[in-house]
Amino acid sequence: MPAKSLSFAVEKLLQQVSDLSASPCPEAETSQTKDKVIQLKVEVDTAIPLIAWLASQQQYPRVYWQGRDKKQEVAAVGCAKDFLFQDSINDERLAEIYQSQKALSTDPSIRYYGGVAFDRSIESWPEFGRARFILPRIELRRSGELFCLMLNLNFADNDVATELQQATDALKQLMPPRPLVPPYKVGLMARHDKPAYPRWEELVRQVTDPEFNQTVPKVVLSRVSQLEVNEVIDPWMVLACWQGRNQNSFQFGFQFSPDRAFISCSPERLFQRLDRELHTEALAGTTVRGLNQDEDEMLANQLLDDSKNSHENQLVREHIVDVLGPLSEKVDADDAPKIFKLTHIQHLHRDIRAQLNPGVNDFQLLLALHPTPAVGGLPRQEAMHFIRGQEGYLRGWYAGACGYLNKYESEFSVAIRSALLEPGRINLYAGAGIVAGSDPRAEWQELENKLATIISILIDF
Repeated sequence: MPAKSLSFAVEKLLQQVSDLSASPCPEAETSQTKDKVIQLKVEVDTAIPLIAWLASQQQYPRVYWQGRDKKQEVAAVGCAKDFLFQDSINDERLAEIYQSQKALSTDPSIRYYGGVAFDRSIESWPEFGRARFILPRIELRRSGELFCLMLNLNFADNDVATELQQATDALKQLMPPRPLVPPYKVGLMARHDKPAYPRWEELVRQVTDPEFNQTVPKVVLSRVSQLEVNEVIDPWMVLACWQGRNQNSFQFGFQFSPDRAFISCSPERLFQRLDRELHTEALAGTTVRGLNQDEDEMLANQLLDDSKNSHENQLVREHIVDVLGPLSEKVDADDAPKIFKLTHIQHLHRDIRAQLNPGVNDFQLLLALHPTPAVGGLPRQEAMHFIRGQEGYLRGWYAGACGYLNKYESEFSVAIRSALLEPGRINLYAGAGIVAGSDPRAEWQELENKLATIISILIDF
């Protein structure tokens, strides 16, 4: 029977943990296959605002995820297992580690949430690392209209008594959801753009130089806009406001400590895997929204007819199809782009579908697809080399891949339209694909257009 309330669900989980403590072999009691990683769960029949619940918690890490289709939403706290790669990373080794971890459980609902940095060959942000994935201690998960409170137990790394005690402590520390503080505008002390416009103009000229562009037809240049503020900003309040204005986006956030939180309302899917069925997309080419329906449609048609943007989207499509070929029995992609509309901008978009070869795992997909030409460029290595040496700041998880993994399904978003909140500073990120014919001033304005929604939430001009 579903629990009548969240507090009653907590009590039921505490009772299940207590029952396990009294058992001589907890793993055998909870799984016929003697899993080393198990999940206890209790359904809740009361709707719960997940971001408000998450913002009320005092435990770290704190994780939020909602898919673009809004069918699934997760808020999670604490950690039963943590994979952090701070100084170096080998993608093949990462895949091996995850495969061995996945073998510890037969439960298809156990998920590992996290992400990988844009450029895993260099240093990344503190706490986030070049890659980090966690098995949360506690999850509040919504699937459609069904809410469920879940407790993850890791008997592979801890003895039974220690693990059950840590789980009990985590459950007892849970707080009820409280209303988020109403939106307010921050006091902006200063703004710094990296790179600043003169340097941006120079970089665009370098990329569009015919000699360079002949061998590297696309580089995605980006900018961080650093807003210096004199107050504490609740990242979950900001994400909730952003979420309300960008309905057609993935919404997610990772806060591994009180000092830093990375949040994103990204329109772009890297991939969704359901067993061997893969869905991905080419999302590249941008214009603004119109002031009315007629103007909006006119701008959309202009975007469809624009040779520069169409070429950019076609490059992304071709690259994705090429890299999926060796991993798939079949790959299908839309021949012509469609329009994908957001609050302030609209994109060119193509769906891409694949039937994966048997045995292909998520880290092979990450290695093949990320970073996409929509956030890096083409050819990938040459574009990455240019960004690494010339852009002038550390992207970290911006333009990285964030999402979750489990045995039978996984989903990742490309972390564009994102912000890193630190004490006294809000870092906002945006990028633009630079190809032959790109104009520095127009591309700079595209960055402003992409930040319009989040800036309108934060600052009162």
